[in-house]
Amino acid sequence: MAILHKIKAYLYDNALTKNDYIARTVSERSFNVKQICEAAVNRCGSDVSAASMQHATELFLKEMAYQLCDGYSVNTGYFTASTLIRGVFDSPTETFNSAKHTILFQFNQGEKLRAETPTIEVNILGVADASSAILQVTDVKSGSVNDLLTPNRNLKISGNKIKIAGEDVANGVFFVETTTQTRIAVEVSDIVTNNPSELIIVIPALTAGTYTVEVVTQYAGGKISLKEPSTAAFEKQLTVD
Repeated sequence: MAILHKIKAYLYDNALTKNDYIARTVSERSFNVKQICEAAVNRCGSDVSAASMQHATELFLKEMAYQLCDGYSVNTGYFTASTLIRGVFDSPTETFNSAKHTILFQFNQGEKLRAETPTIEVNILGVADASSAILQVTDVKSGSVNDLLTPNRNLKISGNKIKIAGEDVANGVFFVETTTQTRIAVEVSDIVTNNPSELIIVIPALTAGTYTVEVVTQYAGGKISLKEPSTAAFEKQLTVD
């Protein structure tokens, strides 16, 4: 099958094992619905305008969300979606409790998207810079990975050289509101676990919106400290509903 796509990736130390690496794709940008519709028209033409395509897509996504909220599954061919309930029920008569149980929506690749993988060429750019990097964030309350944030609950941040260390006042964990670029610092006392490959923090009382997370540290491994703080910014946007 002909190569139609190219993905770039860097290698990072595998924090779970020794002497091997994991690949992390380089995401050059993030597309919203409007931008995807515009790209579809500009790249190969369309019998509808980008605005009409966007309107129809938004209607589809809104209806899909409605059906998922009623417990139905969705299979678009490109992805499947379903509704999950996370949390333990201690007895057969226990009812759903939003303080203890969480509703999640799970998305997985479908057959049509999976069929595209042979057309992708992966270019490994080598081992990434030895500076700190955030590889994954997990909202402990909901179990959501790289997606949701639950204010005032724990967030697990996994990565490389992300331990908060050094005397510079700029060091710490921060949430950056994507619209205003307001930076909200995590209180030092709310950094529960502070290890080179994992941080567990208490998420501040964030308002609804989208955020990115940053780790600023002088940690360089062992007892070595950087002269200036290094910032690791997670590329994926996280949402507070």
